[in-house]
Amino acid sequence: MPPSLIRRIAHLDMDAFYASVELLRYPQLKGLPMVIGGERRTADNALLQAHGDRPLSQIAITEFPRLGDYTGRGVITTATYPARQFGIGSAMGLMKAAKLCPQAILLPVDFPEYRRYSRAFKDIILDIAPLMEDRGVDEVYIDFTHVPGGQRDGGRVLARLIQKTIFQQTGLTCSIGVAPNKLLAKMASEFNKPNGIAILLEDELQQRIWPLACRKINGIGPKTDEKLHTLGVQTIGELAQRDVDWLMDHFGQKTGSWLFAAAHGRDDRPVVLESEPVSISRETTFDRDLHAVRDKAELGVIFTRLCQQVADDLQRKGYAGKTIGIKLRYDDFKSVTRDQTIQDYINDAAIIRQMAGQCLKRVPLQQRLRLLGVRVGSLKKIDEDTGHGPQNPLVLNQNEARETINTIAIEQQLF
Repeated sequence: MPPSLIRRIAHLDMDAFYASVELLRYPQLKGLPMVIGGERRTADNALLQAHGDRPLSQIAITEFPRLGDYTGRGVITTATYPARQFGIGSAMGLMKAAKLCPQAILLPVDFPEYRRYSRAFKDIILDIAPLMEDRGVDEVYIDFTHVPGGQRDGGRVLARLIQKTIFQQTGLTCSIGVAPNKLLAKMASEFNKPNGIAILLEDELQQRIWPLACRKINGIGPKTDEKLHTLGVQTIGELAQRDVDWLMDHFGQKTGSWLFAAAHGRDDRPVVLESEPVSISRETTFDRDLHAVRDKAELGVIFTRLCQQVADDLQRKGYAGKTIGIKLRYDDFKSVTRDQTIQDYINDAAIIRQMAGQCLKRVPLQQRLRLLGVRVGSLKKIDEDTGHGPQNPLVLNQNEARETINTIAIEQQLF
């Protein structure tokens, strides 16, 4: 990098992305508390059936379902900022949220539409600044360093251009943080939400970062934060004052050294232009708590369907994996996971079902269950030249797979 260029990395985060997409459809809901969650749906089927050919933007606010009327076990995917003021947040149960803000509008999720807008705003970014790391449906990292305007005013000029263009072409707003690295850029993108730009310069660490709570560092979770609190460390500045050896003594060598570097704003991670998925999974929350014995047949059907969906996802995306795992959440909201790694890479529903069933034997099943999930990790890209996966003596043909699924469903001692 030429000496005159200072590393400038941006983190762009779409503002309440799912809710913002819905507000493009329903502008009459702007400014109202609204949550997205519960069942998936084909866009607006219920409202369209009720209101015929009337434009969605003309449906009266009184016609929309309210959170207070919801009954079920769904969770919130996202919420508008007016709803968040009531203490509502992502991953909160809808029934719990209903007690906090019963008057909030409730809309089900529409993933195809969110993905369409996700591709649209990312294409806009790539046209302006081609070095982009995709971090999910609503956020990206961008390397501004060599892009025209990326150095001007610390990156503000380029950030403003991207923000303005996304809004003009999609109607959506975003918040952007620009800093010397990814760690600080992600923190900066939270400074001026929504629809804000924050520029963090190299000499502003002590002034703007150190007064923040340790949880503001991406990677410090509740358990680490709780332990830091018990050790008398609450702010990033207090963390930065701790000796690295002291941190390694309390958190281990790897985590301790990372905490020390993060508190001092150090992060050398590059912007990764192409990333491979770590795992592919499917999970479902039940309408009612299910018991492994009394609801064995129902659980067996669900379990087999999840394995088939994971296999379909793997094959569609061109991957095979050799670590198969399960996730359970009990009626007290405690979760457990188990996995096992086999010798060969697979993407076959029957084998996934068989191996996941073995994982189930290693977890207690006395309590009722509210969630079941299946995942396949340690992924490898399928050979694109042959159209086949890695050589694997376990992979079965379609007839054998179907027969094996049926056999396992009958013989499986659990579900």
